[in-house]
Amino acid sequence: MKKTIPILSIVGKSNSGKTTLIERMIPVLIRRGWRVATIKHNRHGFAIDHEGKDSWRHKRAGARTTVIASPHQVAVVEDTERDYEIAELRERYIRDVDLIIVEGYKQNPFPKIEVFRPSLRRERLCGPDDHVIAVASDEALPGEEIPCLALDDVEGIVAWVEEALGRPTQEP
Repeated sequence: MKKTIPILSIVGKSNSGKTTLIERMIPVLIRRGWRVATIKHNRHGFAIDHEGKDSWRHKRAGARTTVIASPHQVAVVEDTERDYEIAELRERYIRDVDLIIVEGYKQNPFPKIEVFRPSLRRERLCGPDDHVIAVASDEALPGEEIPCLALDDVEGIVAWVEEALGRPTQEP
């Protein structure tokens, strides 16, 4: 039976530091023995292919799926009928990892850490029913009912995530 890869979502308002937190967490997780994949949602669309390149020409000619492969990377450009859910992306594309970290997809059923900076003078993104398991902040948040993690303590955040996911540290 195939083991389901756990998903941890990092959410927050624009420019709160979500990408930076993920970028800092990945090497710490890897050092501790995790194999990590990420999913970044972009509701505006994106392009990894460029006009004039062979793979772009294949898509323009009508190919529904184009795979670009090299000795070190593979990319799939696939037309979709709709925006896939996170679990669908996991099942279709991600293998051989221990954890998927998701950025974006604010409305999803997976455990979330919300990045929140009170100094930006904005409200929190998530409410009590949004599956938030912790807040990572650059300031203490008194009265918070869920754990408040120090945004600059990435080692501490990763240790907390390991405990929350029920996986002991595998640091060499």
